[in-house]
Amino acid sequence: MTPTALEYIDLYLQRLGFATPPAPTLETLAELQLRHTSTFVFENLSPLAGLPVPLDLPSVQHKVLHEGRGGYCYELNNLYMTLLEHLGYQVRGITGRVVMNAPQDAWAARTHRLTLVTLNGVRYITDVGFGGMVPTAPLLLDTEQEQATPHEPYRITREDESYTLRAKVADEWRAMYVFDLQRQGDIDYEIGNWYVSTHPQSPFLQRLMVARTGEGVRHTLNNGSYAVHRLGCPSERREISDVQALIDVLRSEFSLQVPEHPALLATLARLIAAEQ
Repeated sequence: MTPTALEYIDLYLQRLGFATPPAPTLETLAELQLRHTSTFVFENLSPLAGLPVPLDLPSVQHKVLHEGRGGYCYELNNLYMTLLEHLGYQVRGITGRVVMNAPQDAWAARTHRLTLVTLNGVRYITDVGFGGMVPTAPLLLDTEQEQATPHEPYRITREDESYTLRAKVADEWRAMYVFDLQRQGDIDYEIGNWYVSTHPQSPFLQRLMVARTGEGVRHTLNNGSYAVHRLGCPSERREISDVQALIDVLRSEFSLQVPEHPALLATLARLIAAEQ
């Protein structure tokens, strides 16, 4: 029997450690975002396997809540925004352009989904789908002040109608993505998702990207490079040289159920070999 929408919500909340639906407060929003990023993994295994990435809510719910998988922004922030709306938050999906590690004047495609939340008349952005640098707390939109999170500090700067999310890394403010508040519809997400999951030049087809957070720690996997980043400490890195060892790390460190798909295994082997 196919689970109902309410059963999915109940399961979702249980996975996040809530026995009953919490009240829609700022404290709840912060706790939801922190728990989500440490529970549900950012990953791009499906594009690497050449598999479709459906965005309809039942498909995303089944993949993340029943198949032991994670996903990327179009999936995770869709799931998350639906939960927030069910709990009573005023939410709206918005999109942005990823500029992390890009030249300052780069004009990237609009390929990142995040959520605008208005709570008691105050606007925040909340995001659970930005990989290894995902913010782990909601961020006030209408201030350029530094904002603390359980991990790195962030700030949002504004220029005309455009906002830039920046993270403080190694005492340097680095731009993550540029966004605006233009309302988005399902077709906008479908187009962005089609690009990131199928276009040959999409980073999601060129390298393995996996990430999750923990208490004061970030775990990242880029192709065969596994890293643990702890606040205030040097990063710990380990290079992985074969596919089985890589799958073991995905299962043990990220709690991912890896699809047994021949194309995926061949792609992972190629990505590892290219870095040796």
